[in-house]
Amino acid sequence: MNSVLGNPVTIRGWGVAGLPSDNLSVENGIIMFGSRRWPLMIDPQTQANKFVKNMGKSVPEGLEIFKLSHPSLIRDLEFAIQFGKWVLLENIGQELDPALEPILLMILVK
Repeated sequence: MNSVLGNPVTIRGWGVAGLPSDNLSVENGIIMFGSRRWPLMIDPQTQANKFVKNMGKSVPEGLEIFKLSHPSLIRDLEFAIQFGKWVLLENIGQELDPALEPILLMILVK
């Protein structure tokens, strides 16, 4: 998969940003950047967290990091998505706030 779908220069850049160089991590990176939907990453070892933060520094739109305890989470999350920013939700437990369901299901209102 790496040799067919992956670009060696891009994969090296991911390694510089903190992505481990094992095949599984590289394949996950290819899927993450090649998919049409945003990824949902479950990351108990915080490797993806560090990688996304480092990659977020290089995107022109920027990266917004939120925790569920953020006082105006839904409003700020809405603005971040509206302006095309990357969003990282940290320290999520077993259950999500039901207000996040439309975002996760990509329910769009025009």
